[in-house]
Amino acid sequence: MQDSDAFKAMLEQGAAALGAGLAPEAVLALAAYHTELKRWSSKVNLIAKHATDRQIAENHFLDSLTLLPLLPAGARLLDIGTGAGFPGLVCKAAREDLLVTLVEPRLKRVSFLRHIVRTLGLQGVEILAGRIEDQQLLFPASEFTHITSRAVADIAGFLAMTSRFMRPGSKLVCMKGPKWQEELRAAGALLGTLPVVLEDVVEQTLPYSGALRALLVFAVSGEAVLAKSADFC
Repeated sequence: MQDSDAFKAMLEQGAAALGAGLAPEAVLALAAYHTELKRWSSKVNLIAKHATDRQIAENHFLDSLTLLPLLPAGARLLDIGTGAGFPGLVCKAAREDLLVTLVEPRLKRVSFLRHIVRTLGLQGVEILAGRIEDQQLLFPASEFTHITSRAVADIAGFLAMTSRFMRPGSKLVCMKGPKWQEELRAAGALLGTLPVVLEDVVEQTLPYSGALRALLVFAVSGEAVLAKSADFC
């Protein structure tokens, strides 16, 4: 079996195990993404240099795709500190209906993101070179249905940096590992000051390593609410 076919099989089987089944065209797009990721990684620091294809498939692509079932059709997703496009651009490559804004401060990674968008012929992707704190880069009036970040900050830091984008009905999704409960407890004081409630915690086990992932979904209320986070601790 050729490397490309093996990678496609890992994606299809892994996504099915996570409940995020992929259409054939999505598998092709993600396989092309993977090919370019490996090619660019020989010169640009995008992923661990000696990662195997299975590790890349699971730690970057499948981990990103755990977000997909939480995004309704036409969702407007803001991905902060996306790096090489995880999770936002991976989700976009798998679902063309999504509208995605990617924020990344490292210019070499921004160049890679733009290359992937061109290579895959994606529409509805905005790539911003800079930091989320720069209000000239991204105005507070920007409206997103979903905001996420895979590795930028702990829960408290993520909620603090995204507070200016909170709109009634929007969702903030923290993508975390097995120590998410500790982070949640540490964010307790901040949660009491924000108009958010922890709506759901979706736990997943990655299919090849068995590593635990947790997606914490915070819903923004129209008025300040008491976070019911204690229900999940």
